[in-house]
Amino acid sequence: MPLGKVDPGLRATETPLDITTVGENAALVERLGYDGMVVEETKDDPFVVMALAAQATTTLNLSTAVTIAFPRSPTVMAMSAWTIQKLSAGRFTLGLGPQVKGHIERRFGMPWQPAGPWMRDYVKAVRAVWDCWQNGTRLNYEGDHYDLSLMVPLFNPGPTAHPDIPIHLAAVNPYMCQIAGEVADGIRPHPVCTPDYIRDVMLPAAAKGVEMAGRTDGAMAVCMKPLVATAPDEETLQEKIRDVRARVSFYASTPAYRAAFDIHGLGDLAIELSALSKQQKWEEMPGLISDEVMHRYAVVGTYDQIAGKLLDRYQGIATNVEFSIPVRSDAEHEQLAALVHTISAEEK
Repeated sequence: MPLGKVDPGLRATETPLDITTVGENAALVERLGYDGMVVEETKDDPFVVMALAAQATTTLNLSTAVTIAFPRSPTVMAMSAWTIQKLSAGRFTLGLGPQVKGHIERRFGMPWQPAGPWMRDYVKAVRAVWDCWQNGTRLNYEGDHYDLSLMVPLFNPGPTAHPDIPIHLAAVNPYMCQIAGEVADGIRPHPVCTPDYIRDVMLPAAAKGVEMAGRTDGAMAVCMKPLVATAPDEETLQEKIRDVRARVSFYASTPAYRAAFDIHGLGDLAIELSALSKQQKWEEMPGLISDEVMHRYAVVGTYDQIAGKLLDRYQGIATNVEFSIPVRSDAEHEQLAALVHTISAEEK
């Protein structure tokens, strides 16, 4: 949201989200045949966006992808998710992300702690609150980061008809994938996670977590928001390629995502880009991303090519793929509906 939004990471978005049109756009997404809609936490409160979308739709699945966990207490997060789940009649998935150390400390003003153990404790605490509300269980959660023992009737919303809210965790590094396997229902690879990286590193780590936790509740969802450069024609596509090249350079410069570049022998490139980012030489960074590197991390093609390329790359790897193009005319509406049908028909 809005349809076709691709934020290159370095530049302002071409079409910012208009909060007043969320309901209208969510209804359009539903009519187009999408299974679901996701919203990130960047410039608007994702739970407000989810509430507007829930009110305007009846079958569309809704998910945060992702909302940042640690700045909110588990009880606050539990309440927000519980409310959206009730409003949507069971269509909500809570997608959580840890955010990197610099943002936790300098944007949210919180002390940093290792993200993996913190997230494990966080998810367990959220589930303990939900269990209290749904089943009348005494709230008595004791973890390494959270001790929760007070829930009075005034602040207890009580049971809901749809208590099973899936939790998906954003992840890149193997340890967070393991945590997802231990306590979550799905994993959200970062856009720079290639199919090889997901298959060879992330999924085995998640399977290890499932085994460690002794879980027998089925396979995990793998929800992917790929880096995509697409346009109606080759000339317009070149503009999108410039944007996605910039975004790859931005992500490669971020130490938290280094593993996804190391696996392909691009660690030295990531170190060089990190140095440029510290010097705020943003415009020099995209020039270091060769065509080979760009195509490794991004799906590039015109509208008549892109559905097939997405399927070729992620079929058998991801259970859900998020994709859209701008819809500003009847022709674009029809084009996107056809793309959605092509991709979803193959996935199912």
